[in-house]
Parts: sequence; C-alpha cells; structure tokens
Amino acid sequence: MSDGTLATHAGRPTLEEVARVAGVSRATVSRVINGSPRVSADVLAVVEKAIAELNYVPNRAARSLVARATMSIALVVPEDAHRFFGDPYFADVVQGISDRLDDSDYVLNLQLTHPSSPSEKTRRYLLGGNVDGAIVVSHHSGDHFLTTLSRALPVVFGGRPIGEAAKDSDYYIDVDNRLGAVAGTQHLIDRGRRAIATITGPPDMPASVDREQGWREALRAAGLPDHRVAHGDFTEAGGIRAALTLVDTYPDVDAIFVASDLMASGALLALEERGLRVPEDVAVVGFDNSKYATRGKVGLTTVAQPAQEMGVVMADTLLRLLAGEAPPRVTTLDTHLVIRDST
Repeated sequence: MSDGTLATHAGRPTLEEVARVAGVSRATVSRVINGSPRVSADVLAVVEKAIAELNYVPNRAARSLVARATMSIALVVPEDAHRFFGDPYFADVVQGISDRLDDSDYVLNLQLTHPSSPSEKTRRYLLGGNVDGAIVVSHHSGDHFLTTLSRALPVVFGGRPIGEAAKDSDYYIDVDNRLGAVAGTQHLIDRGRRAIATITGPPDMPASVDREQGWREALRAAGLPDHRVAHGDFTEAGGIRAALTLVDTYPDVDAIFVASDLMASGALLALEERGLRVPEDVAVVGFDNSKYATRGKVGLTTVAQPAQEMGVVMADTLLRLLAGEAPPRVTTLDTHLVIRDST
C-alpha cells in the first residue's frame, strides 16, 4: 500500500478499513470473520489479504458485549480418526491438556478435520462463536484456514506453524525436533554405523522437516552421505513400507533413524521379515519414547519428547490468552535420548 494505510490510523485497524482495502462491504468482511459459507473463494482471498496487510484483529471485547463466553475450547486435529486414536502421542497430549483444564471452568471438545482441507462445517463451527479459543495439533503446511484462524479467536499451536500463512504473532509449543534428531543420529554414528538411513514423516509437517534436517546435519558433520531416505506417514504400516524400500534399495544400510516410534515399530517388523537382526545388522533409533518403544521383541532406542507436558503448556498458554495475559509466544521443550537394545 503505497499510501501507508496503517500510518493514517492512530489506533488498531477497524472493520471498515479492512472493507475499504479489500474493496468490499463491511458486511462482507464481517461474514468472512465469522466463517459464513456465503462468501466466494475469490472474495475470501481478497478479504484475508487485506486482514493480513492491516494486521487486523477482531475486537473481542466489543463482541463479548453481545455474546457470552462459551467456556469451551476446541482441540483441532487435522488427521483422520484412525491416526488420531492409533498414535499414543495424541493420547499423551490430550491427557496434558485435560490435566490443565481440570483447574479451570473450560471444557474441551474435539474437532477432527481432513488433513489440509477442513470441512466447511468445521470452519463455521470454529468461527461461529461456539468456542472461546482453539488448540491446533498435528497441522500441515497446507492448513491455510487453521493458520489464519488466530485472526478470529485465540489459538495455540502444538508445533511450529509452517507455510505462507504462518505469522510471527502465532503462539506455539514445540520440542527441539532438530536437536533431538541430531542426538539420535549422532548416537548411531558413535556406535560405528556409517550407512545411516532415515524414515521421515510427511514432508508437509514441521516436525518431519525439522527431524530430517537434524539427521542430515549430524551425517554431514561426520562426513557421511545423506541420500538414504524413505518417506513415511507416522503410522506403523508406513514404517513397514518405508523400511522395506530402504533395505531393498540400499542393501548396505546398517542403521535407520526413524521420525516416530510408531514407524520404528513397523521398521522393526520389516527388518525381521527380511531376516535382518537388530542391532547386529541394522541399528534403529525412533522418536517419541511412546509405548511402542518397549512393546516389541527388541527395546527401541528413542528420542523422548514430553508430549504430556506439551499438552499442559499448550492449554496453559491458551488459558492465559483468554484471561487477557501475555504468555510467551514460543515455548520450546527439551528432548533426550533413551538408549535400549535396538542400538
């Protein structure tokens, strides 16, 4: 905006300013903010662009005069039900959130949405005054709506938001995925392994990106190649497929750093199927320190992340936002290596 629209306004941007910049009516902007389905995709894009340019935030204090607090918080998970209920990571996070909310008057409701494409019903529900805030866990880079949700209500993310819609003002709780992956891979290097592969998570998720980066950093620092890569999906079946691909494509693989325990559990099954011994032939390191690390024939060396504590901190951050406080925008929790028989 060459005329410096923001500079002409002494206070916070208004709904009228957004309408003027977008070239639409005030009512249209209001419909966008409240998640109305009666807005075309083109108009939605124009209004959201104006909101971003002006850094407009709805006046919740004024809205509270006509709408009472719901005392409800949404846990939004862009995953299908099988993945949500099958991965112990989510159970630990929900337990932490629940533990923190027990000390408040808020209740939690679960919204499972399709990855990268929340339903219109979910959109209307979240923006229609049904919840006071939201916690978003396991988001993907294509979740444009979820990363712009914080323009309409307080939102805390579990993990670093990525993608074009992520903003410097987002609140998120994360672990140091990169450093955890460095530690897990370095452990394999210290065990004398030199053909170290990785099974990544989905490439559109921040945890996957950071863990793959850590694996590469450790290998490059040791002067080792980093081309042995197979992409997984954070499921046990995905871990089986990825591990079979690795050992069939790279018969010299002597270690695998796996981006989750659930996939590592599948990798152990795949290695057994191929007649490879763990750790004698192939050493394996996972990530999470979940129940899957100890349920198999071989105890899994893994990078432990405090998933339950993450849930507590996410809920606490959101409660502080709802109370009008100013919690830290970013909280990063530590990981640590737990060594078992797989290495």
